[in-house]
Amino acid sequence: MLCILDPPSTMSSKLSMKNASQFPPPVSFQLTTGRHRQANHVTMNTATHSIPLADHAGSRRRGILLVAGSAIVWSFGGAIARFLEVDNSWTIVFWRSLFAALFLLGFMLWRDGPRGTVALFKGMGLAGLGVALCFAIASSSFVVALAYTTVANILLMQAGVPLIAALLTWTLFRERISGATWAAIAAVIAGVAIMVSESFTGKVSPIGDGLALLISVMFAIATVITRRHAHVRMTPAVCLGTILAACFAGLLAGHYAVSAADLGWLVTFGALNLGLGLVMFTTGVRLLPAALAALVGTLEPVLGPIWVWLVHNEIPSGRTLLGGAVVFTALVIHLLIDWQRQSRAQSR
Repeated sequence: MLCILDPPSTMSSKLSMKNASQFPPPVSFQLTTGRHRQANHVTMNTATHSIPLADHAGSRRRGILLVAGSAIVWSFGGAIARFLEVDNSWTIVFWRSLFAALFLLGFMLWRDGPRGTVALFKGMGLAGLGVALCFAIASSSFVVALAYTTVANILLMQAGVPLIAALLTWTLFRERISGATWAAIAAVIAGVAIMVSESFTGKVSPIGDGLALLISVMFAIATVITRRHAHVRMTPAVCLGTILAACFAGLLAGHYAVSAADLGWLVTFGALNLGLGLVMFTTGVRLLPAALAALVGTLEPVLGPIWVWLVHNEIPSGRTLLGGAVVFTALVIHLLIDWQRQSRAQSR
């Protein structure tokens, strides 16, 4: 998820060098107005728009695939970070955020042209500014949090993003959260706790753990805002977020010099790992309930250790595999239940 955090595989020294910043072309979806609906179509209300139920089911499945795709893309972050030799975390955040911003800006220029891109930035409104600020705060807080607390604590806080998103949507918008979703959230938190349990030190850092919680809250808020403003494309918002993160990191980096090899990996780390994932995530979130989107995003910490294992031969512990299996099973069962529910509703 943004995911902002990299997978549990990053629990080594290289973890501190990973970005905290954590969206292909958005899959467009039509919000059908009343005069375009067929008389026999059942409709559902999504945010402030009504769409035919059949279209809603298809959009929901596309949303799940897009968010899952972003989690898969982000899950390679740990494996990529292992190749970096840069010893300054802020330098990594600066270059990664910069290349992500260039990717996102280039993508918008290619898809929408110069005038369209300017219109997108103007049209994102306060909601877009909110998403940009949430993203910039979360990505910057991650680096600072690493200096005060463990990656295990940060990952455990990250597992709470679906819970925070569900509570926000239920409290503020009275969005109904099913019992199956609450159960899946609990299972995911338990699974991630098992994954990182061997790394707990027992020490509590008010600053570090507070920042870790701030990361999760900011990401949950960004997820909810994106969902509630589904008619607004958030690509310019996350682009602005990466620019803000790059500017902040640039002030603290101290130096920007990196080797040619590191620069190549940083391009991949920023443009593809971060930028591509951000586009996929913000597009998918527009099509899903916030809690479900955040749940699907927890695929990232499950897959991360697998790529590090395959690429760098770092064998994950038994608890990491057990906890990952719990998270993966909970997600699969929940998605199957959701899929069946949507299919039944569509067939009525």
